[in-house]
Order: sequence, then structure tokens, then C-alpha cells
Amino acid sequence: MFGICNLAIIPLRFEPSDRSEIVSQVLFGEHFKILEQNKQWAKIQLHFDDYEGWIDEKQFQIISETDYNQLSNEAIILNADLIEYVNSPNNLLMPIPLGASLSFLSNPAINKNNLDFEGMKISGIKPKANLINTAFMYLNAPYLWGGKTPFGIDCSGLTQMVYKLNGYKLMRDASQQATQGEALSFIEESEPGDLAFFDNEEGKIIHVGLIMDDNYIIHASGKVRIDRLDHLGIYNAETNRHTHKLRVIKKII
Repeated sequence: MFGICNLAIIPLRFEPSDRSEIVSQVLFGEHFKILEQNKQWAKIQLHFDDYEGWIDEKQFQIISETDYNQLSNEAIILNADLIEYVNSPNNLLMPIPLGASLSFLSNPAINKNNLDFEGMKISGIKPKANLINTAFMYLNAPYLWGGKTPFGIDCSGLTQMVYKLNGYKLMRDASQQATQGEALSFIEESEPGDLAFFDNEEGKIIHVGLIMDDNYIIHASGKVRIDRLDHLGIYNAETNRHTHKLRVIKKII
């Protein structure tokens, strides 16, 4: 079976329970395979990044395999504003966040409520130089474990959504993203938009951010913020200490 998110945001949970940890989010218009069903819950695999988790069966729409394949082969069209609305013929509005998927709106078999969108759209591959400008749209967004929107986002959600809005695919978790791209030997070799990864005492990748000009980094820690970056890691000028230990710099594109 296959489905699509027809609400603004659906929490993607680790286990089939309302009390379970939220590991990610499914944004409006994202489509997925249904791997398993358990009472009121469905285990899904998102098409975009293959990420898996559980969602409430009341919170999505079933689609056909044909429609799923069509969406999978179409160009991705996304909402380009912090928040916009889709509206129905009876003028009922639904807010959708930055990065929500709009590709299905032209498919009558899926868009059964005749939803319409009149806001700014973005699609296609953008220049690498645009990545940091996109990241600024999330500046000061509160940190939220599993979040993918300007109203709550985690470190790898930030990097994934920034890249997605510019036409590039990143995996969901920082440890997964660290397997992509080409490793650089020094910060000085990096360009704005490259990714810096950070590990814990056990050597596990636990954090990621986007490198900016002049040894700055934009990342999600408490909120989406800008800090200094050096060969040791992230330096927080407010607390006068390093907060994250640098592991590797990656050029993704």
C-alpha cells in the first residue's frame, strides 16, 4: 500500500504509540510506502530519503501504486515561503510550512478535494551559493528533535531541508549524511554550503551544520544559530567555550 500526507505536518514516531519518540516529520505532500499496519498505526518508508517510522492511520490519504510511481518520477515542487496556505473550493484554508511538497496538486486522482496553491514555489537544482541564503530562512527556529520546519527543527533536519529546497538529496540523520559526499582535509578547503560533522566521546556522529564564509557555521543547537568554526569544532562566543567537536568536513555538491 501507498500513502501521502494531506495534513500540514505528521509526526513520524519510533514506535506505534502516541507516547513514542518523534524521530522525524512528514510534511504536506510527501508520499511513502506503507510497510506494516498495527491497529491505528502504519509503519511507512518515505520516498524521498527511505526514512522509516510510524504514523497515525487517521492522518494520511491512501493512494494507488500508479500515483505513487508517478509522484516518484515527477520533479519535486516545494512551498518556498515560511508558511503558506492551500485552499479548497469552499475557501477552507490549510497552512503548510516551508518545504511542503506541491507536486500532487495537479493530479486529480490524489487531489480529490481540489486544493489550490497560489504562493511561491521552488523546484529544480539551484546554485550552491544559494544554500546559505536558504538556511537563513530557518534562523532562530527553535530546536526540536525530529523537526523539519521553521517552527521546530533539528540539526540534520536543517541541512536536509536546506539542500532539498535547492534540489539536492540528503539522508535524514547526521550519521547518514556523513556517509555522503567527499571528505576535505581542512576547513580552509571548504566552501559555503559544505557540511561539517561533529562526534561525541564514543566517536559517533551526533551533529551537523552548514559552513559559511570566514569560519562561521549555521546549525541547530537550542535554536538555529550562527557560531564560529575552527579546527577543534564549534565555538560559542556567548558561553566562551567549544560546544561540538569537529570530526569531518564534507563537500556534498
